[in-house]
Amino acid sequence: MTDVYSPQKRSAVMARVKGKGTTPELKVRKALTALGARYRLNRKDLPGSPDLVMPGRRLAIFVHGCFWHGHDCARGARVPKANRDYWVGKVAGNRARDVAASEALAAKGWRVETIWECDLKDGAALRDRLAALLA
Repeated sequence: MTDVYSPQKRSAVMARVKGKGTTPELKVRKALTALGARYRLNRKDLPGSPDLVMPGRRLAIFVHGCFWHGHDCARGARVPKANRDYWVGKVAGNRARDVAASEALAAKGWRVETIWECDLKDGAALRDRLAALLA
């Protein structure tokens, strides 16, 4: 199956995919703020540059998109038919990088939490999970 876009158009589409300030990340930030938590964004001095960091609690939170990070839900398990080898390799690389970052943070004494995009569908469960992390 060939791509429906030209290489230039595909490049422009992919360049618009954000890495920071995504909708899932904003939802988590809003929930944390409602719980009264204070946090820092994208600390570059920590392995993996976690999306949200609470230094006093030694807590690093990653907010992952299911497709981009290969979650085991329906959306994350989907592999595009076009350029399949590329996507399998890309997602595998993302997963390996995520594991390495989590292990490096844990070795430095940080608690690491990963919140998946599909976890955000249930707002009450998300608030409960975040409240438990803050307790």
